Amino acid sequence: MANLRDIRDRIASVKSTQQITRAMKMVAAARLRKAQERMTDARPYTHKLREIIARLLEKTKTVHPLFRHADKPKNVLLLVMGSDRGLCGGFNNNLFRIVEHRIQDDFSEHRKEGTLSMICFGKKAYDYFRTRKYPVIDHKIGFFERLEYAQVQEVMNKIIDDFKDGTYDEVHLAYNEFKSVIAQRRRFQKLLPVEFGDEEKPVPATKPEEVKEEAKRKDDLSDIDYLYEPDPETILDVVLPLFVNIQIWQASLESYAAEQGARMTAMDSATENAGEIISDLELKYNQARQAAITTEISEIVSGAEALSE
Repeated sequence: MANLRDIRDRIASVKSTQQITRAMKMVAAARLRKAQERMTDARPYTHKLREIIARLLEKTKTVHPLFRHADKPKNVLLLVMGSDRGLCGGFNNNLFRIVEHRIQDDFSEHRKEGTLSMICFGKKAYDYFRTRKYPVIDHKIGFFERLEYAQVQEVMNKIIDDFKDGTYDEVHLAYNEFKSVIAQRRRFQKLLPVEFGDEEKPVPATKPEEVKEEAKRKDDLSDIDYLYEPDPETILDVVLPLFVNIQIWQASLESYAAEQGARMTAMDSATENAGEIISDLELKYNQARQAAITTEISEIVSGAEALSE
């Protein structure tokens, strides 16, 4: 049977850990609430900007440089968004494994030829890919400590210029999209050249009749022709780089909210597990204490019998 003092020390240690995990869960919950607000507020702007660009493209005849497609992309840049801190479950590793599989499937030749480059956001992403000898050319540690649009703009403006100059033929982004507090969706999307596929559009209406009215209102506005001042080409030159910046800004907000949700869930599980361990240790402690008392009583009785004889 284990020593009583060792069990007491173990119980105290686990209780201390439980207090830490409970505090981290509360901190993550507070950060998640703010992150969700910023993320939700940015979503309508992102989707509306996409609609505006789609309308502008219908009015322009020239091909913008950001739509330049290479027949055989040679130089590829991959942006990976992880986290700066751990203790968030499988938030990082699940994404990193998907990125590795995607590189193996689609960019293995680029990696062999040295035409694949990576920029890692967050210390965990940088450490993971650097130690595995991936071509990390830059890293942004502490990027999520003070998440501001100016940071994103600084990074993406340089990447956009490199794409226009032909330094990169394609730019891809890998990140965790926030679905719920307990679920994230791993996303791997192409940033450049700009592509317009089918996007999931948020529907602010909640009731069936509101959904019908909103759909009818969009149908009524779909054929409206707009007057552009200045011309659509000039507006597109300004709006399209903004759209690329907004895409990675939205991804940053989604990733940060997903990180806090994953950390809150992980710390909640850790707190519950610590409680179970404490219960088991207390049971062992009581059993050991009871065995020790029984042994002492037996020794006392045996000694008394020996003296009486």
